[in-house]
Amino acid sequence: MAKKSKTQRARASARRAKRKELQEQEALAAEDSSSANTTEEPEQKKGLFKKAEKPAESKPKASEKKPAKKQEKAKKNGFFSEVRAEMKRVTWPTRQDVIRWSGVVVGALVFFGVYVFILDNWIVTPLLLAISSLGA
Repeated sequence: MAKKSKTQRARASARRAKRKELQEQEALAAEDSSSANTTEEPEQKKGLFKKAEKPAESKPKASEKKPAKKQEKAKKNGFFSEVRAEMKRVTWPTRQDVIRWSGVVVGALVFFGVYVFILDNWIVTPLLLAISSLGA
């Protein structure tokens, strides 16, 4: 699991604080409204990940929809805006991390290159020459 950056942790903390503040405001508003009017309809509780449903009247009708070409363009623009938003959420490595891991990769390549060179030129080739000279 990737480590979250300071910015991501700060944003998450700010969202939690805002959510807590909104819940407190809603609780105060609910207490005020319940004491003032007890005949009002009870508010629907929102789940943790559920959004409140809009009334049926606000949904667009089929005759009000955009033409097909505009919808396709909107879908493409929506796709690219979602890609851009997702790329902002990516935890990118720091310059120091990139340099460090590039060094590790180059070091591993040099080590295994030398290992294969020694194995091939000083062990396998003389062994094959020795075996082939026995049959002649």
